[in-house]
Amino acid sequence: MSETNHSPPSSSADGITSTAGSPPSRPAPRSRHRFAWLALLLLGIGLGTALYWRRIDAGKEKTARTPPPIPVVVAQSEKGDIGVYVTGLGTVTPINTIEVKTRVDGQLMTVAYQEGEMVQQGAPLVEIDPRPFQVQLAQAEGQLLKDQAALENARIDLQRYESLIAKNAVAQQVLQTQRATVAQDEATVKTDQANIDSAKLNIAYCHITAPITGRIGLRLVDPGNLVSAADSTPLLVITQTQPISIIFTIPEQQVAEVRGPLRAGKRLRVDAFDRNGQKILASGELTTLDNQIDPTTGTLKLRATLANRDDALFPNQFVNTRMLVQEKKGVTLVPNAAVQRNAQNTFVYVVSPDESVTIRNIRIGTTDAERSEVVSGISPHELIVIDGVDRLQAGSRVAVSWSQDEDTRKNDRNVAPVATSGRSGNGGGKKP
Repeated sequence: MSETNHSPPSSSADGITSTAGSPPSRPAPRSRHRFAWLALLLLGIGLGTALYWRRIDAGKEKTARTPPPIPVVVAQSEKGDIGVYVTGLGTVTPINTIEVKTRVDGQLMTVAYQEGEMVQQGAPLVEIDPRPFQVQLAQAEGQLLKDQAALENARIDLQRYESLIAKNAVAQQVLQTQRATVAQDEATVKTDQANIDSAKLNIAYCHITAPITGRIGLRLVDPGNLVSAADSTPLLVITQTQPISIIFTIPEQQVAEVRGPLRAGKRLRVDAFDRNGQKILASGELTTLDNQIDPTTGTLKLRATLANRDDALFPNQFVNTRMLVQEKKGVTLVPNAAVQRNAQNTFVYVVSPDESVTIRNIRIGTTDAERSEVVSGISPHELIVIDGVDRLQAGSRVAVSWSQDEDTRKNDRNVAPVATSGRSGNGGGKKP
């Protein structure tokens, strides 16, 4: 019979008892749990990181596929006034140009003016030697005294003959002869008086004064020269420059457009521009129209009168003229730079609130140097592109900026600003 050995249970260091002769049970240690959780954490971080970078790569790929906004400069359509103008080429023409000549022959004694001087009417210009005419005046006055004495004696004789004829003391023929002698002496006295007036007039002609107010040209004669009334060369030339006129031409198709306001009694303003058509030199009013159209050119001549107080216009100067025949009020206006054209349509690029552009067909009316009237297609206070249209298409996204002088133009035209989401043309801030 075998003997069973019963051994007492033994305790291990971690407090778990085991029975002798049987293998002890081994539960999972704590360190194994820690490793499992750490592995799960690392796996989560890895998955999150991979997802994050995948999203970044997807965003970059999407950004690469979406083109950046196109930078453009915009302006605002506005409600305002615009003029209907008739333009033409013109020449500055003096109203009066006087060639001053002598009416008597003699030696030129003094010249009282300076070349290019502005003189007033009645101002002394030149003096011709008056002494020969003063001598003629003295002779005529002496002859007048002599003939007046003879006339007085003839009248006395006539009175005596008239008293004698009543007594039949003289013949009737003697009385008639004496009456003819008195009439003859009276005529002689009148002739003498005319000679005196002629001498005085010649003396006055020796002192030449300005017939009009104007500017004197270059001097044509010098003191000491002999001048004659028969000379073809004048002593000087005076040109009236204030006021002055412009003679310009318009096509015959526009004649009715000008005559209508004139018949209604309207004064048509005329502006004179320099050769480049950029600067206004002077302004005036239309004075008259020529009486016939030139058949060779199909144009009509018009004359405008301008005050020219600052002497901006010079005789025979070439100018560009612009005449206002009508003023349209309260119409929709856009800058000329915004108007685009192709073979079929006239259109503009309009900026939508989402900063994309749409193509809008428009119809243009009156146009001046800066703005155009939009008859249809655009309303006031819409944003339109004026610069950067080369790359635009319908639906293109844009980065909006404003022209630098947009605020100044709005203040000048009293246009209220409209809120937009665009950026300022100065590089920051929102456009109010």
